[in-house]
Amino acid sequence: MFQDNPLLAQLKKQIQESLPKKEGQIKATDRGFGFLEVDGKDSVFIPPNYMKKVMHGDRVVAVIRTEKEREVAEPQELVEQFLTRFIGRVKLIKDRLNVVPDHPQLKDAIKARTVKGLNPETLKEGDWVVAHMTRHPLVGDNKTFFCEIKEKITDSEDKIAPWWVTLARHDLPNAEPAPQNNWEMLEEGLVREDLTDLPFITIDGESTKDMDDAIYTIAKDDGSFEITIAIADPTSYIQVGSDMDKEARERGFTIYLPGRNIPMLPRELSDELCSLMENEKRPALCCRATIDKDGVIGDDITFFSAWVRSQGRLNYDDVSDYLEHGAAENWAPDAVIEAQIKALQAFANARSDWRSKHAVVFPDRPDYRFELSEDNDVIAIHTDPRRTANRMIEEAMITANICAGRMLQEKFGKGVYNFHNGFNPEKLDNAMEFLTNANAPFEKEALLSLEGFSALRRWLNAQDTTYLDNRLRKFQAYSEVGNEPAAHFAMGLDVYATWTSPIRKYGDMINHRMLKAVITGQEPVQTPDETIGEEISTHRRSHRMAERDVADWLYVRLLKDAVKKETVFTAEVFDINRAGMRVRVLENGASAFIPAPLILDNKERIECNGELGIINIDKVREFQLGDHFEIVLSEVREATRQLVAKPVKQFPEVTAQENADQQAVTEKA
Repeated sequence: MFQDNPLLAQLKKQIQESLPKKEGQIKATDRGFGFLEVDGKDSVFIPPNYMKKVMHGDRVVAVIRTEKEREVAEPQELVEQFLTRFIGRVKLIKDRLNVVPDHPQLKDAIKARTVKGLNPETLKEGDWVVAHMTRHPLVGDNKTFFCEIKEKITDSEDKIAPWWVTLARHDLPNAEPAPQNNWEMLEEGLVREDLTDLPFITIDGESTKDMDDAIYTIAKDDGSFEITIAIADPTSYIQVGSDMDKEARERGFTIYLPGRNIPMLPRELSDELCSLMENEKRPALCCRATIDKDGVIGDDITFFSAWVRSQGRLNYDDVSDYLEHGAAENWAPDAVIEAQIKALQAFANARSDWRSKHAVVFPDRPDYRFELSEDNDVIAIHTDPRRTANRMIEEAMITANICAGRMLQEKFGKGVYNFHNGFNPEKLDNAMEFLTNANAPFEKEALLSLEGFSALRRWLNAQDTTYLDNRLRKFQAYSEVGNEPAAHFAMGLDVYATWTSPIRKYGDMINHRMLKAVITGQEPVQTPDETIGEEISTHRRSHRMAERDVADWLYVRLLKDAVKKETVFTAEVFDINRAGMRVRVLENGASAFIPAPLILDNKERIECNGELGIINIDKVREFQLGDHFEIVLSEVREATRQLVAKPVKQFPEVTAQENADQQAVTEKA
């Protein structure tokens, strides 16, 4: 009766309008209540009954009132819905369809129905699905959340679920492009030089099929080098604007996930027709440059098209074993291939020395490789260090990309460029304050220049710990992609344009077409516009997140027994916030979170300072960014693919008297 009274309704509305309101984001908890986070600082309690109207992550306007002597927020208006398209698992409640979102903060089932054409009878408890939210309690007259199941991803017990679910989550393709009946080379007006007699070599992983670079090196008597870098040429088969070209652009990159990859191009192109396979004649786009004995790239850079035939299909481990130990197991190069390996190594050493003095060389970090069984169980994780042969190829590719950047800058003033602006301008003062406190010998003005920033990076590499390096990364800009030449501060290079992986990157295909225009003296058939940077960055970001998500899933599978076994690992701190710290396990690359209470369950004694990247216990610094120490896993959360750890080192509780004595000493100091 009362709810239908218009006078009471009007009075309620007037009271609501007179109350203060705040806009913020919903933060849910495991215990039913939540908080309205306002600008990351102010936090207002939301009781469980009000939380039924919202979902973790929603941005809302809420009325602020006092209830039972406590300030609370009642969400009133939806500003931005957190969940729209999402991945979840089917839950049958009284034989009715529901979906539980696959998100660590979202545990409630949402009522659901299938779209037209999808038979609900095909869905079973636990099946993975793609769903779209169609109703929200704060919108219109809706009382509850409701969603629509758009497609089934896979069965609940499918061992390939990590891959299929992750690809669906990031809206990425789960198969290579469809093959074509035949591939014919385009008429591009190019005259290809015949270099099939030259002993080009490829060095790749043992299982690599899409070999996109081959190298021929001449070491001269005066200590200089002439290097010819041949790159696979898929643009000789793919017309700009064709269906295949559009699909490659839409994909952006080959997707590399643990245990499998999804090519940007059809495999008969990437793994066969264009792959620079041993003893097979292949079309290539080539760069030839002279490098002096000090590692300086000369001005005589030339690009040309050619036919090449690799005379050595080598792998990283064999070449590294041969150079590092004098021999490789079950392999030895003949005289011609040996000469090429030695010449390439000498070239790489000269370039590396130059970069270490004038640019930036990153410290080596290992790659982690999952070994899977035939039925997709994780057998092991292998640590692949960056070895001599890896560095040789890396130096050759960096050299080639510098040459391309310079050529495109000179001829067109545009291309697909990778750049990095050094410090974020808004954070430069904070960075300088931090450097000054660390007695770093740098002035603010110097860090705005490529030379000054490169000098800082080299100085950081020479420090005994990585703490300063890790801390300063929080003040730096992100690497970006654009269509105009710009310096790459993080690499210490004045210009950098990649073209060495056109089989795997669409941006490199664009640069290929522009370099071909340099060769023919004609206008490019394709040039990048101002949107290319965001387009490529979006692709790269989603691919990296997908790779991380699959890896997290596989780590949980591999390490599920580590808690019981109390396996001890060595970890490195890479992030600290007020809740604890994130670490990377050095034995296998897994990431784990260490909550502050598992370090020391006493809020008065422990301080986690994300701004400084340190954790203090009893006012003494115990952990900082870059530290290595031993940990054990305390929990493996399979549902959310998370690892929780704790340090092996224990910090015992202190008595009240000891605490008082310590406080007195601190105050006196």
